[in-house]
Amino acid sequence: MPVRREHADLGPGGLIAYGHYGRPVLAFPAEQGRAWDFEDNGMIAAVADLIDAGRIKLYCVDSGDAHSWSNRNLPTEERARQHEGYERWILDAVVPWIARDCGGPQELVALGPSLGAYHAANIALRHADVFPLAICLSGNYAPTAWSGWGEPGETTYFHNPMAYVSNLHGAHLDWLRSRVSLLLVVGQGAWEVQPTGALPSTREFAARLAEKGLRYELDVWGHDVPHDWPSWQAQLRHHLPRFC
Repeated sequence: MPVRREHADLGPGGLIAYGHYGRPVLAFPAEQGRAWDFEDNGMIAAVADLIDAGRIKLYCVDSGDAHSWSNRNLPTEERARQHEGYERWILDAVVPWIARDCGGPQELVALGPSLGAYHAANIALRHADVFPLAICLSGNYAPTAWSGWGEPGETTYFHNPMAYVSNLHGAHLDWLRSRVSLLLVVGQGAWEVQPTGALPSTREFAARLAEKGLRYELDVWGHDVPHDWPSWQAQLRHHLPRFC
């Protein structure tokens, strides 16, 4: 059975849905990517058997990076504010669209490679009621390490998992421990250390999650696994069947 493709224009961004039934997965693209990037770069084909079997339904969205974290004309705090607007679009437009498509509200898996891994981890930790699972491939989880210039402020802090996870405490931390789980996958090949910083960031992020008793898995692939789409295809094909 061919994978079903449906496109929706949701105001400032677009969404493409693949599949008929199954566990809904919201997929963020790599930096400044578009909704069709997963299809163009082999990610849909990598898990087409799961989609066609009705085990998952994949919802791929446009990124907002060009207006936020990747906009070098803006200081860090303004980039964070722009990113917060993107998050609101996800919560106020994309999540309700998925709920209507699925016949009611659903718990969603957040998924992404590279900068998309940051998006997946951040939205799961901030909104675990909607996203109890994040699958993060080759991410760097500290925006202040790659977001440029200017003094970071409160908005940056609350969108910097590497910072706010270290300060989680009390009832909210207890709730997150019972609610959210993160899968952190990274290679040791080309571009995973420089220039992306994904390998050291992933290891450090895993350590901070462990310090707080948050549920996570760390899966480090070999030195022959670069920061690139073929790696993410293999990693997604390896891990996703466990969650659907």
